[in-house]
Amino acid sequence: MDKFWLASYPAGVPADIDPNRYRSLVQLIDEAFAKYADRNAYVCMGKYMTYRELDRLSTALAAWLQGTGLKKGARVAIMMPNVLQYPIVIAAILRAGYTAVNVNPLYTPRELEHQLKDSGAEAIFVLENFACTLAKVIANTSVRHVVVASMGEMLGGLKGAVVNLVVRHVKKLVPPFSLPQSITFKQALSIGHGKTPAPVEVGHDDIAFLQYTGGTTGVAKGAVLTHRNLVANVLQAEEWLMPALKQGAKLDQLVFICALPLYHIFALTVCNMLGTREGALNVLIPNPRDIPGFIKELGKYKVNTFPAVNTLYNALLNHPDFAKLDFSGYRCCVGGGMAVQKSVADKWKKVTGCPIIEGYGLSETSPIASANPCTISDYTGTIGLPLPSTEFQILDDDGKPVPLGKPGEIAIRGPQVMSGYWNRPDETEKVMTPDGFFKSGDIGIMDERGYTRIVDRKKDMILVSGFNVYPNEIEGVVAAHPGVLECACVGVPDEHTGEAVKLFVVRKDKSLTAEQLMAYCKEQFTGYKKPKYIEFRDELPKTNVGKILRRELRDEKKTEKKAA
Repeated sequence: MDKFWLASYPAGVPADIDPNRYRSLVQLIDEAFAKYADRNAYVCMGKYMTYRELDRLSTALAAWLQGTGLKKGARVAIMMPNVLQYPIVIAAILRAGYTAVNVNPLYTPRELEHQLKDSGAEAIFVLENFACTLAKVIANTSVRHVVVASMGEMLGGLKGAVVNLVVRHVKKLVPPFSLPQSITFKQALSIGHGKTPAPVEVGHDDIAFLQYTGGTTGVAKGAVLTHRNLVANVLQAEEWLMPALKQGAKLDQLVFICALPLYHIFALTVCNMLGTREGALNVLIPNPRDIPGFIKELGKYKVNTFPAVNTLYNALLNHPDFAKLDFSGYRCCVGGGMAVQKSVADKWKKVTGCPIIEGYGLSETSPIASANPCTISDYTGTIGLPLPSTEFQILDDDGKPVPLGKPGEIAIRGPQVMSGYWNRPDETEKVMTPDGFFKSGDIGIMDERGYTRIVDRKKDMILVSGFNVYPNEIEGVVAAHPGVLECACVGVPDEHTGEAVKLFVVRKDKSLTAEQLMAYCKEQFTGYKKPKYIEFRDELPKTNVGKILRRELRDEKKTEKKAA
């Protein structure tokens, strides 16, 4: 395949990486733990943990896990926000020879039960705040070993006790639960203390993670990510980001902001795994929705790398205290998970001086498949170029490549692409081509330089009188209106045109009217793209990562009120 996009690569970025450089993620993290032993690895709520401590604690926890009798490859679930226990648990699961199953802690009992049963998880680590959900469904699952963690236990001494007191009794964030078979996180560490886990031969094809796809297009499926997949994507990301990370004066240590939840593949790879490889300090943010509290945390560190989604960047920019921070250390801000809007990217660059490097990927690609070069200075409106060792094809509905400049489904081939969906050969067959390309479900257009522009999700496209309308385009333009904080666009049934465009808007300016916004849209869009309905909301439904849930808006059974 002609990788013509390599001509657009920044100087020094290789065409390929060697995914066999490490036989497993375990070898990669073991190397980092030894190399950076005396550095701080993580900080959460003011408590630091060094790489040496992370090594010691994860070794003890791995020994405890093996002591339960679980066999190699057993699935172990993690149901926690960004707290210090999380990186310990991930390292322990991998070092013990097991497969990690990341679970959204905000799942309902139904969603949790499905994921635990589907994965066949036999053990779970859960923060006590969410243990009540587990207690409701555990009897219907294969889970036999439960470890319950608390917010304060790793903070130590009086501080830890106070945090637990506030969380449990003042804010009442721990609903009552009964899990008689459980032990505490500290107990598990104590049992494993001083023990050495039995050596386990873990190789390229062993499963490191079952990464569930969130279920926005149906029942959640587990993407099977092998050790080779994750090693490859960490090395790809490292090569791609290095031009930015190495610019300027040499740093003693990189500082990563980890506000995206570690159960999300974006944070897992970029913060946890890449951060570990670079010996970085990862600043864990348990609740990024608390924007004032988040900004206070940002003010405590000389930040270098900041991965986030568009909605989080936007929320920070719209708080008056954010612009008062010191941005002189910022070297690399990475946007992913959803489209980065031009209005947000332009304002971020203006306020921080650092451009947002928009990338693209999915759970099925570990996740990064393409990204803009770190050498860009301004918003490009594209998802950039395929990463080293990665190939893109743009396919028509028959699976045949389309000419450059024409829209089609983005298909991806590379060492970071999953081996398939867990126990779903039928679903795997639907998305994998015979020659190894993963069909993403996203519609894109590739130009002659190799840059791809996402048009939209295949299933989100709106058909108005036979014309394709792509919500990303509508949302990007409407978000640039000074009176709009955020917005979402969906298709609704229409007796005359088949579908019509409906716009949901959260106002920044409370005096903004539907008539004013409609007049703005008339200036910006041709007739069939213009929203027919506008509805103002106080907030929009989002995933815990901050991605707006168009499907939830589409599924609402509400009477449409036609905009003037």
